Amino acid sequence: MSNVRVDVMEGDPRNVMCEAVEKHKAAILVLESHGYRAVKRAVLGNVSDYCVHHAHCSVMIVKRPKHKD
Repeated sequence: MSNVRVDVMEGDPRNVMCEAVEKHKAAILVLESHGYRAVKRAVLGNVSDYCVHHAHCSVMIVKRPKHKD
């Protein structure tokens, strides 16, 4: 990858992510899935879901690999 940008920002993650996409004219936004179950996701909100529907670029959601003990 030759053109990766990392920023540290404060605020509601849903809005901050979508604003960063606009600010940097990003072609893709990569987010991690925490794998919450439906009830916890409903209570906490889902940043990934919000960004998929509101970011003006492609959104890739990646899942953290499980550690083998």
